[in-house]
Amino acid sequence: MIDTNYFTENKDRFLTELLALLRIPSISADSAYKSDVIAAANFIKDKLIIAGADKVEVCETAGNPIVYGEKMIDPNLPTVLVYGHYDVQPAVPLELWETPPFEPTIRQTAIHPDGAIFARGACDDKGQVYMHVKAFEMMMATQTLPCNVKFMIEGEEEVGSTHLGPFCIANKERLKADVVLISDTSIIANDSPSIDCGLRGLSYVEVEVMGPNRDLHSGVYGGAVANPINVLAKMIASMHDENNHIAIPGFYDLVQNLTDKERAALNEAPFDLEAYKKDLDIAAVWGENGYNVLERTGIRPTLDCNGIWGGYIGEGAKTVLPSKAFAKISMRLVPNQDSETITQLFKKHFESIAPAGVKVIVRPHHGGEPVVTPIDSPAYLAAEKAMETTFGKKPIPTRGGGSIPIVALFERELGLKSVLMGFGLDSDALHSPNEHYGLFNFYKGIETIPYFFKYFTELKK
Repeated sequence: MIDTNYFTENKDRFLTELLALLRIPSISADSAYKSDVIAAANFIKDKLIIAGADKVEVCETAGNPIVYGEKMIDPNLPTVLVYGHYDVQPAVPLELWETPPFEPTIRQTAIHPDGAIFARGACDDKGQVYMHVKAFEMMMATQTLPCNVKFMIEGEEEVGSTHLGPFCIANKERLKADVVLISDTSIIANDSPSIDCGLRGLSYVEVEVMGPNRDLHSGVYGGAVANPINVLAKMIASMHDENNHIAIPGFYDLVQNLTDKERAALNEAPFDLEAYKKDLDIAAVWGENGYNVLERTGIRPTLDCNGIWGGYIGEGAKTVLPSKAFAKISMRLVPNQDSETITQLFKKHFESIAPAGVKVIVRPHHGGEPVVTPIDSPAYLAAEKAMETTFGKKPIPTRGGGSIPIVALFERELGLKSVLMGFGLDSDALHSPNEHYGLFNFYKGIETIPYFFKYFTELKK
């Protein structure tokens, strides 16, 4: 199926092109990078055209553009809709990067002895998106594309995919397909492939605690006026009880609890607790009592403070009692939890626990719904067989701890199930300084994707 000559002759070029894409700082959360976001979209568009796609365009939205392209070889054959995103997370704090985030470098690591690309977006999701572009190019160049393919690559995934829903609704006919193929997830290890069959949802909010009408001298007013930072810290700390359960009334009411059999199946995935702690340089893990690490990160909801600020943080000292304090908080959700309901529960509770000396504002940012995908569908079985072909062993079904809100959106608006065939590793520092993506993983994805198309076409006949 794979033309090894074409792959071997072009793999260096594939990598060179990816490095060029990674040099574009397409940060969707910061409007200062708007031109770079557009540049990344145009880069993807140009490469799809060169690869052989038709009707390729950069589709404008009320936010960042969506790149669409297709190759329809026979309307009677199945159609695969490839989804991914070209936007990336902010790179701050820059001082923690060993090399600049938008100057990709290749270095060996213990986990990636063949080398890894260090750059923002290397794994999430430019490297994984680009596997699909190059796999498509390879199938087109060798005349082995077995079915129809459509591409929808967006630029707002890292900020909630706000404008993807309206685009899908407005383009239902154009987006008709049999399945959505997504590579924005991870495998257990390079010698232990896996396929995510579930993802957590998300509720993301920003909170503001307001105290006095101006910053105050901490000697004159300290101890008599509520300090918004102190108050905010206490409020956030109160979000978990002594068992590390989330202490918001009603938060767990709709949580789907797995059976003992389902939990046992989840724990069949290989996991080395000591290696996990060593990789993170921590003495112990933390989390909800009664659950292990795999369960805490896959089947249980969470609440975490993602950022907190206020007062004086410059060099030296300034004895100030700040007027305001802020925090960003995310809640990962599991099946049956609804993001809007959880956001409202959080808002109601957070406002209710504020002491009289401060005012509180809760600003919802974005959210997404949890999903579970079937493991007996033609699409999953095709992904399973494709990975078994290239890795030499059957992939393990796993639950992903992250959120891809559009998976539920695709099912709701397009009536399509998704298959989550990712090739990254959880240790690739996604969203963190020194994000990276193994060369093994990049090339393995390009090798595996054509087999998915082959087996999916055969299973759909």
